Amino acid sequence: MTAAAQVLRLLVSRGETLAVAESLTGGLVAAELTSVPGASQAFRGSVTAYATPLKSEVLGVDAELLAARGAVDAEVARQMAAGVRRALGADWGVATTGVAGPEPQDGQPVGTVFVAVCRPCDTGKVAALRLNGGRADIRRESVRSVLELLSGELGGYASAQDTEHNGGN
Repeated sequence: MTAAAQVLRLLVSRGETLAVAESLTGGLVAAELTSVPGASQAFRGSVTAYATPLKSEVLGVDAELLAARGAVDAEVARQMAAGVRRALGADWGVATTGVAGPEPQDGQPVGTVFVAVCRPCDTGKVAALRLNGGRADIRRESVRSVLELLSGELGGYASAQDTEHNGGN
């Protein structure tokens, strides 16, 4: 089972939904998710905020943060995930931002990527990645990484809920 299929299966089993905010991946996360039959049961949609101002204007990322640190930043990724979750009315939000190349951006070298997950009632989790390879490799690995992060969070979230339902044992 692909990571996208596993994530969607977990979301459907909980009756929860997902929204995606993408920068460097340019829609590849959404494409991976929608390649799974039945994705519409859990996938609400995506925002490809490739231009930096859209991260603030559409996703609600703090404009001062973007001005100070640029778009390639852990907190920007977290705010993108939270913003898309709110904007599209989803239970979960994920985001990708980074430098696929060929040139550095915002003072960050090629291969610097941040992926984020924002779940219900949580501030979110961000993973910082240093990826090797060409532009296509970096983008592909970013997709895999954000889906893996989400899968792990869904599993951890389920375990925590199960513990609560089973008397804390």
